[in-house]
Amino acid sequence: MDYRKEFPIFKNRNNHYLDTAATSQKPKRVLDKIMEYYEKYNGNPGRGSHTLSMEASNLMANARNTVQKFINAKYPEEVIFTKSTTESINLIAYSYGMEFINENDEIILGISNHHANIVPWQFVAKKKNAKIRFVYLTENGQFDIEDFKNKLSDKTKLVAVSAVVNVTGVIQPIKEIIEIARNKNKNIRILVDAAQSMLHFKHDVQKLDADFLVFSGHKLFTPMGIGVMYGKKDILDKMPPFLYGGDMIEFVTEQESTFAPLPNKFEGGTQNVEGAVTLEEAINFIEEISYEKINEIENSLTKIALEKLKKLDFVETYFTKDVQRAGIIAFNVKNVHSHDVAFILDSYNVAVRSGHHCAQPLMKYLGVPSCCRASFSIYNNEEDVDKLIEGLLKVKEVFEL
Repeated sequence: MDYRKEFPIFKNRNNHYLDTAATSQKPKRVLDKIMEYYEKYNGNPGRGSHTLSMEASNLMANARNTVQKFINAKYPEEVIFTKSTTESINLIAYSYGMEFINENDEIILGISNHHANIVPWQFVAKKKNAKIRFVYLTENGQFDIEDFKNKLSDKTKLVAVSAVVNVTGVIQPIKEIIEIARNKNKNIRILVDAAQSMLHFKHDVQKLDADFLVFSGHKLFTPMGIGVMYGKKDILDKMPPFLYGGDMIEFVTEQESTFAPLPNKFEGGTQNVEGAVTLEEAINFIEEISYEKINEIENSLTKIALEKLKKLDFVETYFTKDVQRAGIIAFNVKNVHSHDVAFILDSYNVAVRSGHHCAQPLMKYLGVPSCCRASFSIYNNEEDVDKLIEGLLKVKEVFEL
């Protein structure tokens, strides 16, 4: 099946979109869901006894149940809706980190983490006089398990890692990381950033035994503005609210307030019903296609692209040997800035990301100021790869390489 036909943007623009790792394009059925919601069901959930409000509440509940099943959470109230992965991590940093991380405790992060999974922990560490320790990479770009074992200690309070490196696409050994941490101390909390991995493979939070798992809808064929924070119920119950206001309270007096149970405790303010219902539709879309088919398409295109890139002696790729990866390739044209490369590629209607990809510690570790990133999804085809190569040959011509 040609899944490209499911995405209206490709009917309206002649674009070779290789930037799904930044945000995915949206299928028509998801876009239709937006109009259906506003034309038939628009109401403020939890804020009325009239039909539209109650229907909006039911839509939120249905979406939550769909996400629960999608990640195999034990309870629907373990699914907290946010606006993004970044907000989800900040929620955990404020409500768990500021409450339970203490002086001299240690937080372990992967050097390949996105800034959103570094900066909030720097804030917590400074406020609580805790220490951050980084785990570096093996030669193939994976989280170094031996380095991790050496840095785990009785002081370790939290480990925060990415399931897929957003720059390189390398899949990290999350299950092994969690098992090692659990064997060291069952009270170490594990946060998995699944923003870059959720589109590529199934996540079972109960099998993983992750304490927290976060992801965004916009990288999952959903409009921007909806994210998910999963947390184990017994941990969430002990955490204070992150946002205060409407719908997260139980009772309010002049001087004190009590708070609603999960999930409302962490969902203060009017919720993004549109985002929730489109996320549900996107999940249904993904499950109908199957991760097996998604991987088949992405792996095939990634293999073809790598084979063609390796024939270009003026192009350097990163961590592309002997490693499991999602459909992402990081590369540079030697002696040419990544922004210049991306600008020329854009003239060929090829969209790639350039820069540090919100991963400056990783860039420093690699010894490069920036790079380009091509990322694939089900709407891509070999023509997109060929156009990428054609554009790179133009870069070679322009810069006389």
